[in-house]
Amino acid sequence: MDIFDAIILGIIQGLTEFLPVSSSGHLELAKEILGGNSVPEESMLFTVVLHAATALSTIVVFRKDILYILQQLFKFEANEETAFVFKILVSMFPAAFVGVFFNDYIELLFGGQVMLVGSMLVVTSALLLLADKSQVTQKKVSFFSAVVIGVSQAIAILPGISRSGATISTSVLLGIDRERAARFSFLMVVPLIMGKMAKDILDGALTAETNATLPMVVGFVAAFFAGLIACKWMISLVKNSKLSYFAAYCFAVGAGSIIYAMIIE
Repeated sequence: MDIFDAIILGIIQGLTEFLPVSSSGHLELAKEILGGNSVPEESMLFTVVLHAATALSTIVVFRKDILYILQQLFKFEANEETAFVFKILVSMFPAAFVGVFFNDYIELLFGGQVMLVGSMLVVTSALLLLADKSQVTQKKVSFFSAVVIGVSQAIAILPGISRSGATISTSVLLGIDRERAARFSFLMVVPLIMGKMAKDILDGALTAETNATLPMVVGFVAAFFAGLIACKWMISLVKNSKLSYFAAYCFAVGAGSIIYAMIIE
């Protein structure tokens, strides 16, 4: 992998992790468009590096929220912020279950599945459109809604289903306040990414590439700064009900991908 590929993949990961357009779907389409030789299948290590970068950008954006939540949690007091932490933990179970027990099947869905990606982007478009038209409320996240949002996050493992789009749309459709929905969606993925990284390290799934250190560093930096921009932008968009723009984009890219897949087949 060269520096240019690392920058492109880093920017794609950073932007699409937070914008509701599916990071996994766009990475698959980028590899297909640029060709298998131009963008080779990324190592597990590089993939984890990019996800670590977007997790770090989330921590930076929500640093005050995270610090306050941790302070409340360590006080061992039963309050709203402590309950919020447990709701995040509850929301992780569906995706963690799918990742642990169905990982081999999930991997089969990646690698040249343009038709699948296109179809799932159309589904993402429909979800965003529904959420954008939903009524604005001030409802908070409950334990029940945390489970439902967690299920939507598990479904978003499919390439083309946007994780942030699915979780935020589900939250809004459940009547949760838009700003709370965005906050919960972005915070719930941090422990999940950290857990995945820890599992891969303990399983020995990560193999270092001595000749790819610079591309990985460059990819990390690109994903981190793109993630900072996208995370802040997405919060503003959700608050101002602009998801329909992304719905149109996902539909256009999804439809184009389906047509492309039909032609090449």
